[in-house]
Amino acid sequence: MGKKRIIKKAGGNVDQGLTSRSMEHLPKKKLTSGRLYIQSTYNNTILSLTDEKGDVILSSSAGALGFKGAKKGTPFAASKVAELMADKAKMIGIKEVGVMIKGVGAGRESAIRSFAAKGIDFMFIRDITPVPHNGPRPPKRRRV
Repeated sequence: MGKKRIIKKAGGNVDQGLTSRSMEHLPKKKLTSGRLYIQSTYNNTILSLTDEKGDVILSSSAGALGFKGAKKGTPFAASKVAELMADKAKMIGIKEVGVMIKGVGAGRESAIRSFAAKGIDFMFIRDITPVPHNGPRPPKRRRV
């Protein structure tokens, strides 16, 4: 039947197999600048790196790194995703990015901080979270 595999995980760390697997697929395109889109919701944090035109080059999320359930929406998971994306961005030659943040999740600031800690400069930081002007129609009055 084969050997039984026992996976040991330290508390809160990312599985090394998942990070090494995500580092395998790097684009052949070399860039010096781009845009980083951070979508931070209550349940997950998704990062996408695009070129100046808006074509997606790299993307990753907390779920893709092996975080499950409520841990995907934490600032720690967002910082781990941003560290991985920064390493990938350095490999393809990116030196500066413009950051567009969308959403109200917990990983907004921690993703930016850990991306900046890797030595990539920011051209701008914009919040593009959609704000409703009036919202949907309220429910009708309750009859008891």
